[in-house]
Amino acid sequence: MIEKLLADIGTLFTMTHGAAGSGVPWWIWPLALLVTSFLIGIVASVAGIGGSTLFVPIVSSFFPFNFDFIRGSGLFVALACSLSAAPKLLKLNLANLRLVISLALVASASSILGAYLGLALPQNVLKILLGVLITSIALFFVFTKNSEFPKIGRPDALACYLNIGGTYFEPSTGQDVTWSVWRLPLGLVLFAGIGVVAGMFGIGAGWANVPVLNLFLGAPLKIAVGTSLSLLAITDTSAAWIYLNQGAVLPMITIPAVVGIMLGSRVGVRMLKTARPKSIRYVVIVMLLFAGLKSLLNGLGWG
Repeated sequence: MIEKLLADIGTLFTMTHGAAGSGVPWWIWPLALLVTSFLIGIVASVAGIGGSTLFVPIVSSFFPFNFDFIRGSGLFVALACSLSAAPKLLKLNLANLRLVISLALVASASSILGAYLGLALPQNVLKILLGVLITSIALFFVFTKNSEFPKIGRPDALACYLNIGGTYFEPSTGQDVTWSVWRLPLGLVLFAGIGVVAGMFGIGAGWANVPVLNLFLGAPLKIAVGTSLSLLAITDTSAAWIYLNQGAVLPMITIPAVVGIMLGSRVGVRMLKTARPKSIRYVVIVMLLFAGLKSLLNGLGWG
């Protein structure tokens, strides 16, 4: 019985991506996925974009798994990364709970619609759209200056009413940084769109959280990173249940990915505390460009 079960698991892994998995023992893929997810978790926590932003394009390109299973696991990866990192970020004042809850209410509701859309569209179309979207955001980040500590205008009435803002210590300068946000109503509209797209691609929402928080709402980059990671814990839960209910979550993929991401994100959070803001910005740009171009080439059949 055990031998038959293992054979069935190996067959499933081989069938998810055709002949790409032939000749390789089935247990190699979960082990490789564990190591890969650990490394993704380290870098993703520093960048604040959620592990699934890299997990989905990388795993779909180099691992013999069906894209639906990867997207389903991707949401749980982002969720695990967020749950592992959020408590430490809140303790360090690098995430603001008032801002998190405000944006999460909108993004989590819209992500449910996005999840249903993603399960209905062809896989190659989703990969192409994902690649174009992430690459565009990376380029937008490249050509936008002064994003480490953005200058903002007068906070809007909604941001003042919710009392969104705070202070955190910046080790690289040895000073306390006091911050607030503005254009919060615009941010709520943008996060509604982010929720739809995030649920559609199964990549969480970290790929867009950081640019919107930093460039549109005016949060310092470290606050944007920390708030983004904390926000994923709420946003991704709604869409993740849709994929789970549709049978698009395979434990043999999800479990090693989640374990690796959680371990890696703990290492990444420690690095975030002492990292220079400019260095974090470079990490965000490089990661988004790599993930976006890889997904685009894979969707076109060139990668």
